Amino acid sequence: MKIILVEPKRSKKYHTTYPPLGLLKLAAYHKKRGDVIRLVSGFCDDGYEPDIIYITSLFTYAWEPVHEVIRFYSKKYKKAKIVVGGVYATLCPDHLIETFGDRIEIYKGVMEEVEDILPDYSLVPNWKASIVFSSRGCIRRCPFCAVPVLEPVFKPKKSIRHLIYPGHKKVILWDNNILASPYWEDIFNELKELNLEVDFNQGLDARLLSEKIALRLKELKIPLFRLAYDTNGVKNAVKSAIDKLKQVGIRGRKILVYCLFNTPGDTPEGFLERIKDLLDWGVVAYPMRFEPLEPRPKNTYISPNWTAEQVEMVAKARRVLGYGGTFPPYEGLKKKILDARNFEEAFRLRPPKRG
Repeated sequence: MKIILVEPKRSKKYHTTYPPLGLLKLAAYHKKRGDVIRLVSGFCDDGYEPDIIYITSLFTYAWEPVHEVIRFYSKKYKKAKIVVGGVYATLCPDHLIETFGDRIEIYKGVMEEVEDILPDYSLVPNWKASIVFSSRGCIRRCPFCAVPVLEPVFKPKKSIRHLIYPGHKKVILWDNNILASPYWEDIFNELKELNLEVDFNQGLDARLLSEKIALRLKELKIPLFRLAYDTNGVKNAVKSAIDKLKQVGIRGRKILVYCLFNTPGDTPEGFLERIKDLLDWGVVAYPMRFEPLEPRPKNTYISPNWTAEQVEMVAKARRVLGYGGTFPPYEGLKKKILDARNFEEAFRLRPPKRG
């Protein structure tokens, strides 16, 4: 068969720094079956007549480029089977059905047939890192998180060695909660033996980070240690995890902590408390704006407890006071935030000086 693997055209509405992992797995799967595959970004109109067209999707706010490619391919190749998968397709299937009806098939969640296949990274030769899930799902059920829908069952792997592409110098783990895996130590052993740079990209669960795990993390080639402090209820666990990492010799500037804001259950003052904690603990805070699990334009949702002005204050402070979108524990920044009596005082910017 002839296969087209479609990633919607990258743009401001469809932006990612990573290759389409699911499509690369499908490429390897179909090549093993003897099929002819073609990976494209956007539109393909050069006489190649496919039997199956796979279209991937990103987050729910990036739905418009997905619809654009579906319209193009469904009109151009009327006999081809069109399968749409990915995050948006899994979270919002009704939104797709309303527009395209039975012209498309929607694949929700993880495609088990290709889950344990080495992706065909030869299709993206400039990409030099292996992206790996050593587990799927999460033991937590955070109300603001899409993982329980995307990956409802926690499924750990005992080995990932077969998912590392020859010649790659880095491993990026996309696990939602690798420390919940009963095989985390097996995975760490493999990472140490492979001697590659490691990025636990989605963060480590502070509630599960023990002294033993901190010591094992120290053995790996990790340039940045990621945690999350999304609710005030996990304060003690986050502080304990940071202390454990520092005790084994990891500098605070090498610890980055995601800090969600604008969630339905959060308040500006609660967010300020978390940012104050992180700066006081000497680590890097990374504010992350919450996006709802529904198809709507990016950065338009405002939580009932927030105002648009307050959300914009955080965005401006990240650009002006921060570095690369983060709040590092610089002395000047620490003083401004820690001395602030309320949210507005903490994130209000000084008016520019007149010449």
